[in-house]
Amino acid sequence: MTRSYLPYSFSDKSVSHRLPFMMKVKDCLKLVFVLMLLSLLIFLFLQCEVFNSMPTFRPEHDTASRLNISCEGAELTRQFVPKDQLNDICERREKEYKQSKLRMKTDVDILIAPANSPLQYPITGFRVVPLKKSMIPGLALRVKGTSVRTNNIGHYKVSLSVTSGVLSVENLQDGQQVDGQGQSELTISCSNLTQLNDLLSRVSYTSSVYHIRTSDLALFSFEDHEAKFPIMIRRPTVPVLYDPGEDINSQVTILTKTFLRYKELNVLIKSIRKFYPKIKIIVADDSLNPETVSGDNIEHYIMPPAQGWFAGRNLAVSQLTTKYFLWVDDDFEFSDETRIESFVEIMEAVPDLDVIGGEVSGDQFYFLLEYDEGGEHEGGGCLRRLRGEFHQPLSGYDGCHLVDGVTNYFLARTEAVRRIGFDPFLKRVGHTEFFIDGLGKLLVATCKGYSIGHQTHQTYDSYDSYRNQEKEDEERKLAHHFFKNYLNCIKCSM
Repeated sequence: MTRSYLPYSFSDKSVSHRLPFMMKVKDCLKLVFVLMLLSLLIFLFLQCEVFNSMPTFRPEHDTASRLNISCEGAELTRQFVPKDQLNDICERREKEYKQSKLRMKTDVDILIAPANSPLQYPITGFRVVPLKKSMIPGLALRVKGTSVRTNNIGHYKVSLSVTSGVLSVENLQDGQQVDGQGQSELTISCSNLTQLNDLLSRVSYTSSVYHIRTSDLALFSFEDHEAKFPIMIRRPTVPVLYDPGEDINSQVTILTKTFLRYKELNVLIKSIRKFYPKIKIIVADDSLNPETVSGDNIEHYIMPPAQGWFAGRNLAVSQLTTKYFLWVDDDFEFSDETRIESFVEIMEAVPDLDVIGGEVSGDQFYFLLEYDEGGEHEGGGCLRRLRGEFHQPLSGYDGCHLVDGVTNYFLARTEAVRRIGFDPFLKRVGHTEFFIDGLGKLLVATCKGYSIGHQTHQTYDSYDSYRNQEKEDEERKLAHHFFKNYLNCIKCSM
């Protein structure tokens, strides 16, 4: 017997009795599906409204990116400012700080790109010369004809606007619909997408205000879609190059600053000549009673007496004609492990590096600087020095690490250090302060095994009376940091 199995038999009375109930369930499911679809459409519409608005915000509002360094246990710089001058100094300090931020353009808006947009535009890297016409690269509209939501099917209309310049379509022909030619707001209309994109490819921008380093913000829109992109306005700079020549003598100059320690200075020079007989040596000297420093290829610059450590460094650096300089103290001593060529080899291979430090008698002194600039109403930032810590290894060089500051034995690029300079206010003690001024401007590394010796310490009463920092000097320096570096507190982790 052959049996046939059917899923349902409508002649079955039990099934026929359930049909009205099944129809009701089916209607309910349709209603639920419609409601879910409607909810999804509302959600997507709201998302588009949010993203297409392309919000901007300023970096300082992002508190999560701040280091949030506590001032607990730190030296508070404000307390060392003379009380009778505090109000006037604070007023001048705030004014200078605001002007500095304007000059450095630290308050740059962050652009949030939309989740999806038919607009094509240069999101970054578009740079123009002030007052000169430049074509805007990459402008286009990428849509299908069915996606155009206008009253005129197949009609496209885009707008561009800027605040510090004018816009134009180059080689504009009669009949092409462009409004606002040569103005800050430009509108292009076209019934053909290919022709529209051809017009967009010929849009130019010309800044209307002369400035060597500023920016404009362009707004590009189509229907409900908006996009913003930056226009960097920069005056081209002329390169400053140093001919490295053919050997170490034409690449590097050795610099030192001396004060009352001619015995140590002569030992240093003798040790240099043992390994580098022809290299140039520059000596900045602010001794009370200068003595003659003789020798081939030595430049000895006499300063007014006791001008200080950083004033001497500035003088020495100002006389450089080589690509690099090696800084040494006047009581150091060259040895078999003092290899200037090894420093230069790294600097040539890693052109982003500005400073490389080594070891002094086996002591590889280096540190990091953690800086919290503080909130808008905190009146200054906090800085912490962390000795013996580094950011990460320098790729390709064992024993070398990226840091923020190094010892007094370092090789540096002349042009990079000249941009920072040495603060002549610091007369007796000053080293970390140079790297504070260079934070975020100098890329610094330290390397183990690149060593120089240190002569046996000699005691000189006349020298020590100038060299040793008194409490009053330390307080004056902290008050100086309060204004100059806009710091509320400084912490040192030794």
